Amino acid sequence: MARAGTSWGRWPPVGEGAQRVLPLADRTTPLPAFDGTALPYGNGRSYGDSCLNPDGTLLAARGLDRFIAFDEASGELECEAGTLLEDILALAVPRGWFLPVMPGTSLATVGGAIANDVHGKNHAAAGSFGDWVRELELLRSDGSRLRCSPMSNAELFRATVGGLGLTGLVVRARLQLRRVAGPGMSIETRRFRCLSEYFELVRATATSEYRVAWIDCLAHGAALGRGVYSHGDHAPGGVPAPSVRQRRGSVPMELPVSLVNGLSLRAFNRLYYAAAPARPRRQVVHYRPFFFPLDGIGRWNRLYGPRGFLQHQCVLPPVSEEAATAEMLGRIAASGQGSFLAVLKPFGDRVPAGMLSFPRAGTTLALDFPFRGQATMDLLEALDRVVMDAGGAIYPAKDARMAPAMFAASFPRLGEFRQYVDPAFSSAFWRRVAGSPSTETRGQA
Repeated sequence: MARAGTSWGRWPPVGEGAQRVLPLADRTTPLPAFDGTALPYGNGRSYGDSCLNPDGTLLAARGLDRFIAFDEASGELECEAGTLLEDILALAVPRGWFLPVMPGTSLATVGGAIANDVHGKNHAAAGSFGDWVRELELLRSDGSRLRCSPMSNAELFRATVGGLGLTGLVVRARLQLRRVAGPGMSIETRRFRCLSEYFELVRATATSEYRVAWIDCLAHGAALGRGVYSHGDHAPGGVPAPSVRQRRGSVPMELPVSLVNGLSLRAFNRLYYAAAPARPRRQVVHYRPFFFPLDGIGRWNRLYGPRGFLQHQCVLPPVSEEAATAEMLGRIAASGQGSFLAVLKPFGDRVPAGMLSFPRAGTTLALDFPFRGQATMDLLEALDRVVMDAGGAIYPAKDARMAPAMFAASFPRLGEFRQYVDPAFSSAFWRRVAGSPSTETRGQA
């Protein structure tokens, strides 16, 4: 867990004591009294300021971590909102069940997965996390408790899914899991030489449930967009999966400088690309390294040094996805500010689960950049302009600096969403992008 009151990217910085943190331990009790505004806080895995509330209160929900019920015949699980996704997998996988949608970390909470309507490598096949939420219980600042589902309080449900914690506190949820034969994943991996080859591979492997690529964002010229592509499915019954240790180590201390720099990026990208097979190689792997490659390194965000890092994740519509992706990668390569974790994935053409859900038809590109001051800001603003011109969107869970105009362009249902925001809930992100009133004008629970 990040230190309560910080984001995983650790930018923007928030001073010690700038936010009051109120731990929650009982889902049946009313909200504690707070001054100004409140915001739910899970395990601190959002990258920007959507989980921050300077001069306000954070409702730390990790204490709400109990399983309530699990039907092993139907795969329906009810749990509190502070439950980690990894704890659900530890319970479910030995019993033949799996979460239908998994983000890039298993250390997010159920409440956080709902608030950000997280997606995975299988959006075209399974949609986003909110598609598998059967019901949630929402605690509002006026003391009301509302059961929300696609059938009951349906519009509030759609506002809460992807609603960034602004509609109230989710205290519990009922989820539908999916059947699997075991922990194994049957995955095929190969490298590709350029961006156009990536899109050819995506089209050729459309029957695979999971599809993802790592991109060498420092490559340019004829090699622009080269990378490593993986696709596959859950392994069938009778196919054993290698065992893995859940934790391998941790970055033990705060580093004085970022280890992610031009020199280390060039070396890593060159070696990682060269190590990937030139021809397709199929193997069965455990689900953990496939879904969560960084979860085995505790506090890996410390690698970026004391100034932290910024993530930029966008989705580009099918009509412009290849050209816009090429333009973004070209700008990044020219800037010299490469990304260590550059990931491309296809999204399917599905109805969004929530009013502010990020996934939609097209291609999503996720990037991380060590914070280098104005040069980093200028690059990300340039990438935003490419996204806006292409008709795309930026992911709030990864953002710490997009302008209100970019946010409005990304989410056409923003006006509709506003009416469901709890008047006592706010965040640094919301005040920045939506002109939400400051804590001085808010009431108290």
